[in-house]
Amino acid sequence: MARYFITGGKPLRGEIRVSGSKNATLPILAACLLHGAPNVISGVPALKDVDTMCAVLSYLGARIYRHGDVVRVDSTGVQNLEVGEELMRRMRASNLVLGPLVGRFRCARISYPGGCNIGSRPMNLHLKGLRAMGARIEERFGYITVEAPRLVGAEIHLDVPSVGATENIMMAAVLARGVTVIRNAAKEPEVVDLQNFLNRMGARIKGAGTDVIRIEGVEHLSSVEHTVIPDRIEAGTHLVAAAITGGDVRVTNVIPEHLEPVLAKLREMGLEVEVGDDWVRVAARSRPRAVDIKTLPYPGFPTDMQPQMMALAALAEGTSIITETIFENRFKQAGELRRMGANIKVEGQTAIVKGVEKLTGASVVATDLRAGAALVLAALAAENGTVVDGVEHIDRGYERLEQKYAQLGARILRVPA
Repeated sequence: MARYFITGGKPLRGEIRVSGSKNATLPILAACLLHGAPNVISGVPALKDVDTMCAVLSYLGARIYRHGDVVRVDSTGVQNLEVGEELMRRMRASNLVLGPLVGRFRCARISYPGGCNIGSRPMNLHLKGLRAMGARIEERFGYITVEAPRLVGAEIHLDVPSVGATENIMMAAVLARGVTVIRNAAKEPEVVDLQNFLNRMGARIKGAGTDVIRIEGVEHLSSVEHTVIPDRIEAGTHLVAAAITGGDVRVTNVIPEHLEPVLAKLREMGLEVEVGDDWVRVAARSRPRAVDIKTLPYPGFPTDMQPQMMALAALAEGTSIITETIFENRFKQAGELRRMGANIKVEGQTAIVKGVEKLTGASVVATDLRAGAALVLAALAAENGTVVDGVEHIDRGYERLEQKYAQLGARILRVPA
């Protein structure tokens, strides 16, 4: 357990490099279960969620070797096909081992996953896809047991474009007999990165990044080396940090196309945005203007950036309307921002944010990963000092956040609680 002590009011200036994508790393690590030979993954961020996924793989029998941002996964010795409650409760993405285990071993047993309490994220679409491919599923006593003597390709239509369900079905289908088609598939860049990784292993997948993905089953996969894409949510958070502090920051190791929904809103707020091949620079020359935001699946505005943008809107000139359509419980940061002087009213899935001229330091608590990031941003802009508790949530998705921001001039100190 740890907390941040942050003294705000200083513009952030300089250059900051984005780490590899958490949400791309986790399914790629899980996909290493699909065959016994070792794979090497580069660009892996040092995050709690990555630690948890590595712990899950080790529990199953894989051997994990980590050196810096390089992880080598050898799944030759995997024999345990069950993951218990203690590990599964640590994060939502632990359920991503289900697809590859069923794909390779034809059976698996996992506890229901945990993760940030930001709303309902059921497993029904994951299981719907596996059932369509011939799997038998039993749900009892908090566990899901899946058995499939032989997976067979199928036409699967997702009720909503779930990222996790899309990824799990893709991984299960690569070794199935015949062709699997996922319709209304998630289009996120992380799904595309998973497709690229699987295809390098020998899978035959087309369509990731569109709403129809076609997987032609293969008999064997092989070892590969792969570098994960940069983390677009970390990049977006740093851009908002520049904006909210009145600073000027160049964010490197990014894919600008992945940031377009965020960049469009920053431009709309009157911020100066400059884009290069693999970098984006944001400078704040004046107080930002209010903006309306509605979260949507990619390529819409990402729900994972909504809390950070709420913090920025709290200091904008005018009234912003923020509508959350993905998770029903994702305005938890609003109450903590109000403790810092923000004027925010939540009505169901809509937040009305009337910008104030300044925020003031307070003691606040991060209730989940992105809410924690929003509170750090608000603290960087606030007068006086702020204490942010619950830093363990922030550690799940941001690598050495305090060190990166200190290099930009932030006055931020991490101490044990």
